Amino acid sequence: MKISKIKFSNFRIYKGENEIVFETAPSSKNINIIAGKNGFGKTTFLSALIWCFYGKMMVEVEEKHKKDIKNAGGYEKYLATLVNREIKNSFESGDDIQPVVSMEVELTDVAIPSMPCDRVLIRRSYNLSSEIESLEIYIDGLENELTKEVGLELFINDFILPREIAKFFFFDAEKIVTLAEAKSKAELKNLSSAYSEVLGIKKYEDLKKNLETLLVKLRRNGAKPHQKEELQELIDEIAELNELIEINKNKRIAIDTQLITLGSQSEDYQEKLIREGSGITIEELADLRKEQNQLKIDSEEIKGRLKKMIDLVPLVMAGEKLSALEDQLENESFSSTYFNIDISSVSSLKRSIIDKLKDLEISIPKGEEIINVFQQTLVEHTIKNNEDTSVLLDYSPEQIRAVKKIIDEIRNGFNIHFQNIVREEKNNRLASSRVFYKIKQAEARKSNAVAEKLREEKVKIDDEILRLTEKKGGVIEELKRHETYLASKLKRLSELEKNFKLVEADLAKSEVTQNLLDKINTITQRIKEDKKYSLQKSVLLGLKKIMHKSDFVHNVRVNVYDDVMDIVLLDADNRVIDKDSLSKGEQQLYATALLKALVDESGIEFPIFIDSPLQKFDKFHSQNIIQEFYPTVSDQVVLFPLLEKELSEMEYSSLKPFVNKVFIIENTNGASNFNPLKVDHLFNQSKKENGYV
Repeated sequence: MKISKIKFSNFRIYKGENEIVFETAPSSKNINIIAGKNGFGKTTFLSALIWCFYGKMMVEVEEKHKKDIKNAGGYEKYLATLVNREIKNSFESGDDIQPVVSMEVELTDVAIPSMPCDRVLIRRSYNLSSEIESLEIYIDGLENELTKEVGLELFINDFILPREIAKFFFFDAEKIVTLAEAKSKAELKNLSSAYSEVLGIKKYEDLKKNLETLLVKLRRNGAKPHQKEELQELIDEIAELNELIEINKNKRIAIDTQLITLGSQSEDYQEKLIREGSGITIEELADLRKEQNQLKIDSEEIKGRLKKMIDLVPLVMAGEKLSALEDQLENESFSSTYFNIDISSVSSLKRSIIDKLKDLEISIPKGEEIINVFQQTLVEHTIKNNEDTSVLLDYSPEQIRAVKKIIDEIRNGFNIHFQNIVREEKNNRLASSRVFYKIKQAEARKSNAVAEKLREEKVKIDDEILRLTEKKGGVIEELKRHETYLASKLKRLSELEKNFKLVEADLAKSEVTQNLLDKINTITQRIKEDKKYSLQKSVLLGLKKIMHKSDFVHNVRVNVYDDVMDIVLLDADNRVIDKDSLSKGEQQLYATALLKALVDESGIEFPIFIDSPLQKFDKFHSQNIIQEFYPTVSDQVVLFPLLEKELSEMEYSSLKPFVNKVFIIENTNGASNFNPLKVDHLFNQSKKENGYV
């Protein structure tokens, strides 16, 4: 499936009609470039496409659209924000003008079951005057009964691109690092949800939720009048608690946003104070911060080693008891060794010993007597030794070796090792204090009027950060209290429902529903288990292709349990790689490999639209992305770069063999339009616009 044409009509910054046409014939050149400056409409382009396909359901594609609609005051008011501002102002001023915004997308090679077709046209529009939104779909230029029968919105979702996985086809390359940063249970649930959507499991899970709802309804039908009253009270209380939890979560998100902003402002003031106080450069400041952060990481690592050593302290304090343990192990080990000697094996030595005795001119009968005495003495010694040793521990050889290893570590290296760690911790503390003192000293070195004002502003911000941090602590505490109370209410609800006596008809329905639930759970779990191996392989293959450190990630493991999925990266020693230790560029590479794997697993052929490409990558990784990712991720790829920042001229020269068409977004008097260029002329046009030519 490819997009052959996109037409804008009065959509925000795109005033009037603006059309962009893509080449759809089979070609090795699958990449299209739509370049433009910040504010010219690159991100608007993606928003327009998502609105055209999904309308009010665009909230399910990306969190950003959900927030935009919420901030606008609802979907109806959000629609009004889509109309070009100049057109909207003219209409509100009373001019005779049609305030209509619309988007058209024409698709080719659409595979619709039992319906061969060449082209599908989707047009969504909104009339500000009548406040009516409309959606039209034409198959080969005509309306079709299938689209009307299944519903236009459902037709797009089922036959074009499911909205649940659209986020993987319309994405901001800079923001996909959130895939790599998923750690909390909620974030892992979102990743698992995306995984389920890609594999087509979501329909099973939706059916599962419906069956669970039906099961609850059937159970509640069996409630007696007094039970129904308590049941309703519990349901109301649970609903209220869920609302309170949602409010607290939103509060926490808002506070976190404020803290990030204030933290950035505080750092800016600190930079200015340091420069004002001592003339320290930004590079020197960055080095100080880098050193301070590294010292913090080292401190955590030292504390971890110190904790392990402290765990051995009770054994060290045991002293004589530990020596007695070692002696007992030695005795039991010695006794066991002798007791288990195969005495008959000594006889096999007789012949070789007799041969040696001949050299000493000892006769054979005499030699045999000597050997028999030796054998008898050995047996007597073994029996006596075994009788003298009482078995208290009866450890296996492996256990004995493990205990002896610990004892050797304590005896030979504990004291030195412990002192070294304590010394490291002390040195780390001193180094941290020294760096902190340097920053503070630089900040306080000069007390001129500018420095005083900067310090005053910084103190205000720091006080506000402290206040918000305390407020956040209160919100978190209240949130936990609500969640604990909710858990107790849900438990009480579950206990109450167990006491309901179902009528015979509902009992039969309940049993059938429960059986179906069990089967669906088994099916979904089996699909996830089967598919996770191909996902592991796809992610690893993607990483190997685009990372220049080929041995950095040796393996990938996908863990699936209940409704949570976690992806673990492993090094050559099979140790887990902490994703927090990855640079932002490496995190984006990992997220890019994961995204490509999910797209491949979906089996859906659809164009990929990428905003802010190559922004976090160094030149080595950029080359890998250009050569291994963009040419293979889809038959049609559309990039929205900011030239010289997200795509350099050198990078473009490497990308050029795969480029099909190039457009530049121009803006005149606040209105944007598309200007098609020859592939070789992209940077010439950019230089001309910037006055370099």
